[in-house]
Order: sequence, then C-alpha cells, then structure tokens
Amino acid sequence: QVQLVESGGGLVQPGGSLRLSCAASAFTLGYYAIGWFRQAPGKEREGVSCISTSDGSTYYADSVKGRFTISRDNAKNTVYLQMNSLKPEDTAVYYCATHLRYYCSAFGYEYDYWGQGTQVTVSS
Repeated sequence: QVQLVESGGGLVQPGGSLRLSCAASAFTLGYYAIGWFRQAPGKEREGVSCISTSDGSTYYADSVKGRFTISRDNAKNTVYLQMNSLKPEDTAVYYCATHLRYYCSAFGYEYDYWGQGTQVTVSS
C-alpha cells in the first residue's frame, strides 16, 4: 500500500528555517515525481514545489523561489523541503503527494496519493 508520511513541521519565528521530510513506503520514491503542496486556513490548496525523475528537474511556486529547496535521498526513500527565510504567510499544513509518474504537475487533482500533512506555523 502506497504511503507517504510527512514530518518536520513546527512553530518557527519569521526568518527562521525548517526542513520537512516526506518518507515513502511500499514504493520506490526515486522512480516518481514528488510534489509538495500547502493549504492555509480559509485558502485553497496550492502547489509549492516538485521534483521530477526524468531529469531531476525542480519546480517552485513564485512565492517560495529562492527560499525553499526540494531534494531527494533515494537511499532513504525520502524527499525533503528545506524552507529558509520563512514568512508568516508560509503558515499552512504542508502535504507531499505523488501520482506515480515521472513528471511534475502543478495540479493537485492529478495526484493520487497524499500524506497526512504537517503543520508549519511562522509567528513571533
């Protein structure tokens, strides 16, 4: 059974950093694109970042470019999202997801498997 488990969320002050992890089970994460999405209270879910497997390309929402970095460790079957220079508007529940394809998609409805989410709160 395909399973994704996020971890690493928490409370951080503006300007701080967090690293989120997305651990996979029952499939080899390195074969497929993995996306990170987030949803803030009262807002629609939005795509944050994605890493493909065709050529290792990475994609970022404009709102996080230059601050967030996505990476994967195939040996650990885990994808990471390093988040630096965090802002209060980054506060949300963050989810990782896969549609078991090699390419990235910005559309959440194309993803079939989701983790349970991890809360990120940026506040002083």
